[in-house]
Amino acid sequence: MEITLNHYLVLSAVLFAIGLTGVMRRQNLLMLFFATEILLNAVNVGLVAASRYLGNMDGQMFAFFIVAIAAAEVAVGLGLLILLYKRKGSLDLNVIKNMRG
Repeated sequence: MEITLNHYLVLSAVLFAIGLTGVMRRQNLLMLFFATEILLNAVNVGLVAASRYLGNMDGQMFAFFIVAIAAAEVAVGLGLLILLYKRKGSLDLNVIKNMRG
């Protein structure tokens, strides 16, 4: 059985649905952070699959830039999460939502 573009697009859609479910539930800030990473990876799978199917490198270049941006997001985001956890003692969004000053 040959793996076609449809297989990759279904995988991308499933990953995107998992990430979107994680973003919509948004109980814990760390899980929200991971869900956005899953969303970005789903987009990357779709871009690379479409690029391979069309025979050009445009989608792969976009995926490379998305990976670079995601790496910067991880560096900054995890630093902010650690700082927030040290100050509040929790990453629960209901606790953080009531922050003042």
